[in-house]
Order: sequence, then structure tokens, then C-alpha cells
Amino acid sequence: MAFIDDLTGSIGKKTRLYRLLYLYGPGNGRAIFLPIDQGLEHGPRDFFPNPESANPEFQLKVALEGGFSGIVFQPGLAMKYMRDYAGLVSLILKINGKTNIPSDEEAFSPLTATVEGAVRLGADAVGYTLYVGSPAQDRDFAQFREVRREAEKLGMPLIVWSYPRGRAIEAKGGRSSLYAVEYAARVALELGADMVKVNIPLLDKEKARELPPPYDELVMEISLEEAMGRVVAAAGKIPVIIAGGGKVDDEELLRRGRICVKAGATGFIFGRNIWQRPYHEALALARKLKEVLLEN
Repeated sequence: MAFIDDLTGSIGKKTRLYRLLYLYGPGNGRAIFLPIDQGLEHGPRDFFPNPESANPEFQLKVALEGGFSGIVFQPGLAMKYMRDYAGLVSLILKINGKTNIPSDEEAFSPLTATVEGAVRLGADAVGYTLYVGSPAQDRDFAQFREVRREAEKLGMPLIVWSYPRGRAIEAKGGRSSLYAVEYAARVALELGADMVKVNIPLLDKEKARELPPPYDELVMEISLEEAMGRVVAAAGKIPVIIAGGGKVDDEELLRRGRICVKAGATGFIFGRNIWQRPYHEALALARKLKEVLLEN
């Protein structure tokens, strides 16, 4: 329990993180989360591949039966659907968010809930989306500072969705580049996250010249496992959980998962790759992902 043992802060925070990493899900310091914040972020279109998934009861049943470490809800879903699953499925309350209707050029997610509200809902952590490199970064940092202060006061772990965004990032190789993802992991550490969610970097050799040095040369010779190792190292003492993104086939998802775990990632936060599948397929894939997490 190296991370838990080294954790500074309140007993409440340590207790909640212990539940997420050892009592729920695969345990042994690993985690697999089921996010369903896409309804706000993307709209109903993400539910079309599996119409059952439009009802949050579907994801809650998958989380319970599949042994997930926790489910990620925006406040409205938590208030309306968690009552029957209280104590059975751990809740991570997403406390900021936005729609994807406006332009992404000045990405910023305003608050949709409070840490105090998360405590009342029985959450074991709160989630916050931070857009690294956005023109609205100054507002984002200021908003995050207040959330972090409230989380510290109430003993609530703070998981940061650390996402590179904005024209400045796109001009330096793009939001999925190793430069951007590694930077995003470091920013989460610097600002006081307790856990960080990042995307897997894309090693696009054709766009290498757009990257700042030394990344312009580094991506020409580095493997994906080595790249993920750099991202994990950039996060320092905070656990790294890997985003799944859009749906891919089982074998590709498991391949990516193994690479990330070997590189030092603590877990996965896969949404569409789980709940866009029929119920029994979702459970089967969850079982395989937990096996990957416990292989090493």
C-alpha cells in the first residue's frame, strides 16, 4: 500500500482512497472506474450503439455485477439513481462539466456541484476536468484552487481529468501528443490532484516536426510503453488512470491496457468501451480488464 502509506492529508481522504483502491473493484491498489458523464459532454448520441445504456440503471448494474471500483456520475444522475446502490457501488461525483455544443477553442468546464454535495451523496471522490493549455486556463486554475481547498477541508480525494486543449496545444503537435499528455500529467501533480486521468499518447511520427524539442526527436524512437512510462513518471506520487476514449474492439483495448499497466498505470476509466456493449459482453470485458490489472 505504498501510495496510501505515503499519502498526506486527512484520515477521511486516506479512508476513501483505500476504499477505491482496495475494497471495491479488483483491489490490490488497482482501480477500474465506469464513467457516464458522456451524456452531458457528448449528448444522447453516445447511447445509440446500445439503447439500454441511456438508462443509468444499466451502468449501475454493470458496475455492481462487474465489480467496478466506482461509477462516475454528474450530480443529477447521482441524486436520482444512486439511492438503491448506496454502499454497493462506490460513487465518484463529477463536479464540473460542459456540453460540446460551443467551440472547443476556449475549453472551460464550470462547476455543476460542490464537494460538500459529494459528501452528502456518499461519494468516495470527486472528479474535475482541467483543460491544460486552453485560453481559459487562468479561470480554470482559479476554480480548481477553490475545489481543492474544499476537498482538503472535507477529506475528499480529488481525481483530475487532465486534458490538453486549445489552439496553442494543437499548434505544438496536438492534444494527443506525448508532449501534451505528459505535460497534462505533470500539471495535475503540480496543482494538487490525488489521482489523474489521462489519455494514451499518440506517437505520430509524421507530426513530429510540430512538437517542441526534445519531443520532436523523442517520438521517432520511443515505444508506446516507454511513452506511457514517461507520463506515469510525470505524475510523480499520484496514481494514473487511463481513459478509454471511443469504442475499439476487445483485443485492442486489452492490448492498450497491458501496455499501460506495464508502464506503471494504476487503473482504467473506461466508459463507452464498456457500456456501448450489451450487458453480458460488458461484464465479460470487465472481467478481462481486471485480470490485466492484476497480472503484474
